[in-house]
Formats: sequence, structure tokens, C-alpha cells
Amino acid sequence: MKIPSGVNTIIKTLYENGFEGFLVGGCVRDSILNRNPNDYDVTTNALPDDIIRIFEKTIPTGIKHGTVTVLLNKEPFEVTTYRIDGEYLNNRSPEEVTFVTNIKEDLARRDFTINAMAYNDEKGLVDFFNGRDDLKNKIIRCVGDADKRFNEDALRMLRAIRFCTQLDFEIEEKTLAAITNNSHLIKNISVERVADELNKCLLCNKPSKAFLLLEKTGLLKYILPDLQETVGFDQHTKYHNKDVFMHTLCVVDKVNPILHLRLAALLHDISKPECFFIGKDNAGHFYGHDKKGAVKSTSILRKLHYDNDTVKKVHILIKEHMNVLKDPTDAALKRLINRTSKELVFDLLNLMKSDILSCAPPFLALDNVAVMTERITKILNSNEPLSSNDLKINGNDLIKELGMKPGKEIGEILKYLLNKTLEDPKLNKRETLLELSKQYNK
Repeated sequence: MKIPSGVNTIIKTLYENGFEGFLVGGCVRDSILNRNPNDYDVTTNALPDDIIRIFEKTIPTGIKHGTVTVLLNKEPFEVTTYRIDGEYLNNRSPEEVTFVTNIKEDLARRDFTINAMAYNDEKGLVDFFNGRDDLKNKIIRCVGDADKRFNEDALRMLRAIRFCTQLDFEIEEKTLAAITNNSHLIKNISVERVADELNKCLLCNKPSKAFLLLEKTGLLKYILPDLQETVGFDQHTKYHNKDVFMHTLCVVDKVNPILHLRLAALLHDISKPECFFIGKDNAGHFYGHDKKGAVKSTSILRKLHYDNDTVKKVHILIKEHMNVLKDPTDAALKRLINRTSKELVFDLLNLMKSDILSCAPPFLALDNVAVMTERITKILNSNEPLSSNDLKINGNDLIKELGMKPGKEIGEILKYLLNKTLEDPKLNKRETLLELSKQYNK
């Protein structure tokens, strides 16, 4: 195992002072899988006070749970004392921990066998729970009793599904059954932590694997109840060969791995069940599901405490995802760019394309998206005015040159001028726009 020099220094220093030191957890797992670890955690039988005494620069970041951050050349490394956990509170964190001297006891409290391995160059791999075999066999398995592990920390259920998706593993039968039995406990976990795990699943190569497991285990109805309503929802139309849920997952897999785009794909048809009706043609229709879905997505994401920028982007993408234009004018495309943004419009086109490819063939509307993409690219490269900010005049000009008073009318005139220049970019000249402004109320 390739160990960074800073980590080697820490482990060597611990041994020189009469203690043990091992790399532990995810970095060991990732190294065995030939993946680059995100960070390196060290565990030791040295007590926190010992760690602070041994190393010159330390920060007591999690002293209550035995974690001290050691600074080497300003680089931080977490060093944690072997411990066993006391009684857990609210299915998330232990009320207290007890420091121990045996690494096996420390590893036995961890979530999954693949995360319960330790390593140093002196003793090699320490693997009491056959984590290496589970890695080889591509299995996610709890350490010890799965029900106990999930009752201790209910977030582990989502972590199991996330690891399964990230690594393309399978969840061992008893572990999967325990997730199903304890799925209701996810209600005790903060929405921020739930969202963080969802994000990691969404950015995997195949997010659908995670959401199929969420539905199978019963977690979905607690985390995203509106999405649960799409499961098995027959669309009753020749244009769709999947229910709403399966169509949604297909779209999620197809769009580019950008968080706001994958969230938009996940929620783009969230309002189909409430908008559904059978028309006179005996086919299913979902008029307005894009607009209602945009509003509902905002509510869902705010409950999960997503940031405002992400919420806004998802809202726009869902609201516009049905606007696949056939033979559009340049002005219509410019208005689309204006409603989205120069950056987000290409995410919208990607969502449109993925949505079409997730319907029943033939995918006739793909040609429309291709034409839109080509022409939007050309428009953006031409630097023609696309928003009020691109106009050669602004509100101050209307006040100074035309003697107008600040107020609502200024915004209405600028909107009027923008529409004019979207139709004819040549009008975007200061004198021309001022003249058009004079004519606004005539």
C-alpha cells in the first residue's frame, strides 16, 4: 500500500513513542481497489493526550471521541484513539465512547467489513472480518449484526446503498433485509446528511441502481415520498414504454453527471401523477406537469436544505424541459436562452435529449434538439443581445435622456426594447433604442 510521507511520519512517530499506528477505513479499502483515497485516517492505541504530547502541532478537533488533528507542514491528518461506542442517541451518534487498547475492538464497531480493515508497513493488512474477501466478491456486508449496526446509526443504510452504487457491488442478503426492517429509522437522520448521501448516489455512473434499492428497501417513501408515488404509475401512452419511475431513472442515468442536472432529471416528472388524465383519445395526458413539477421540486429541495442556487437551477430546468421547439425562430431560441441562462441552456438541451431517449422509439424529436443545439451555439457565438444587460441603454439613460421617473415603467420599457432586439439585433444601438422608448406608449 502506497502511504503518503506525512502519514508514514505519523505512524513511525507513534511506534517510536511506544504506541501502535494504522491506516484505517476508506483509504485501506480504496487502496486495495486501486482507487486514489480521498483522505488518510490513522488509528492508534495512544490516548488523545498522548497524541497532543507527541506531536508538535495539533488541533483537538474531536477530542470527546478521541480524534486529534495532527499538522505536518500545515497539512492536516486525523489521528483517532481505538475506541468502542457507548449507547447511541437517535440512531445516529454514541452518547459516549470508551478508549481501548485492542485494534480488533475498534474495527468491530465499524459499519461494513470493507471499511473495517487497517494497515501499516510493519504488520501489513489487519482484517478480522474478511473485508478483503468481500471486496474481491463485490459484497457490502455489515460488521457483526446488521440490525444492531443500523439501529446504532441509521445513516449507514444510505451509506450501504451508496457504496453499492459507487463500487457497483451487491448488498449481502442479511444486510439488505436489515435495511428493509429498519428503513423507518431514516426519519431520525438530519435532512442535510440524507441529502449528502443522495448527492453521492446521483453522481455515480449509474444512479438508478441506488434509487431502485431505495424503493426496494422502503427508504424512498421516507426520503422522497413524491417520487415514491411515481413507482408503477402507468402513463397510458404510446410515447412511453415505462412507468413514470422507471422512465425517470432512465433519464437520470443518461444526463451528464452534474448535480443540479441529475436532480432535475430525478424530479422532472414528479408532478405527472397529479396531472394525469385520460383524454378523449383514450390516452394518458399530463398537461402542466412541467410547471407544477418545477414548483414541487423547489418545495422538495428546500425541505432537504439544498442551497438556493441549486434549487433555482433545478426549477428552471424542469419548467423548461418540455419546450422542445420545432423550426424555431432565432428570437424564440434567444428567449429560451434568456429564461435559462447562457450556461444552463446546454444542461437543458442535455435533459431534453435524455428525456426523449428514455421514451418509446422512434425518437423523432431528437432532430429538433439537435437543430436547437446547433443554432443556440451559433447565436451565443454571435454575441447578439440576449438580456436587458446586453442593451446599449439602461434605466439611468431613460431617466437622464427622456426625463422618465424611476419606477415600474422603466422595467417594462427595457423588456419591450429587449423583445425588439431579440427580433432584430440591428436595433441595439443607443439612439435607436432611445427613439423606440419614446414610441413605447404611443
